[in-house]
Amino acid sequence: MRIGIEAQRIFRTNKHGMDYVVLQEILHLQRIDHKNEYFIFVKPGPDRCVEDSPNMHIIEVKAASYPIWEQIALPRAAHEMNVDLLHCTSNTAPLHCDIPLILTLHDIIFLEPRDKHNKSLYQNMGWLYRRMVVPRILSKCRRIITVSDFELKNIVNKLHIPESRLAMIYNGYNSWFQEQEDVENIYQKYMPQRGFIFFLGNTDPKKNTERTLVAYSKYLEKSTIKRPLLMADLDRQYLNDIISRNHIENIREHIVMPGYIPNSDLPYIYNAAFAFLYTSLRESFGIPLLEAMACGTPVITSDTSSMPEVGGPEAILVNPEQADEIAKKLIQLETDESFYKEKKEAGLRRAKLFSWEKTSHQLLELYKEVYMERKRLSK
Repeated sequence: MRIGIEAQRIFRTNKHGMDYVVLQEILHLQRIDHKNEYFIFVKPGPDRCVEDSPNMHIIEVKAASYPIWEQIALPRAAHEMNVDLLHCTSNTAPLHCDIPLILTLHDIIFLEPRDKHNKSLYQNMGWLYRRMVVPRILSKCRRIITVSDFELKNIVNKLHIPESRLAMIYNGYNSWFQEQEDVENIYQKYMPQRGFIFFLGNTDPKKNTERTLVAYSKYLEKSTIKRPLLMADLDRQYLNDIISRNHIENIREHIVMPGYIPNSDLPYIYNAAFAFLYTSLRESFGIPLLEAMACGTPVITSDTSSMPEVGGPEAILVNPEQADEIAKKLIQLETDESFYKEKKEAGLRRAKLFSWEKTSHQLLELYKEVYMERKRLSK
């Protein structure tokens, strides 16, 4: 097979969720499959995180914007490489492409109600682009991959796609996320001491940042230790607005905001953290849950969407809309040593159920299935 994979943004420096997913899928396919030929279509960038190998070719494709790259430059490059199928990995795909398509539809959040006023122009344009492209492309895809049973049912119910055209393939987590007895001092770039609370939040309303900070305020009122809170990738003015609006000035001196944290530093942060907060209102999967668990860090997460499915009973599940409940579980972790140890050990067991190697083997089987279908139809 000649397999094309769209990975437009993996060479950019500041990667985010979907970038890491396709990057790990590519690296593991490169490791497990030496028979088929791969063509990885990327936009040029400074972080060349994948290199060519005998059966994997990096094809740099240039274009002025994301839509032009995907709708014009990508199908042209795929035709030039004569691929048998094209896997588009980030929710959208070319509208006009006669190559058999596989689409990873991570979620359909773009179809749900949202507050446009709290978004950047870039975010709003991306939202509009997905709303325009996705409904038009789904009927053209040979398979649609999604990443959890929750999201699969969501897609079936809202887009009325037969389950026979859907495939659920769980994400994994990187092998360097593991428990370490002696954590390197890398975490000290962000926090002077171990034992802090870690929260990956941003301005997207689904991340539930405001309510989580209210919960942290309630925790500080009851805690005798008052652990600091490390927050990644959050704007200072956004924090000030939340503090002012909720009258929680008590949190200001306990919060550390270093900005963007590279993925390579996260294992050291998880290992040094006392607990990890992942209190989103909605997630299609939730890789940070697994990363924290694999490092032996107890996880407090939401009882909504995919998070109970991924975290299982090994995670500490809370109602994300109840700040008191989040605060109560932080206090329980802090005051109940046996509860803390139980959740730490349970998380380590849970994480072992997921891996990028398993994900990539399932992808390869799906590629074979679509390829054989194409051969049968062409006869």
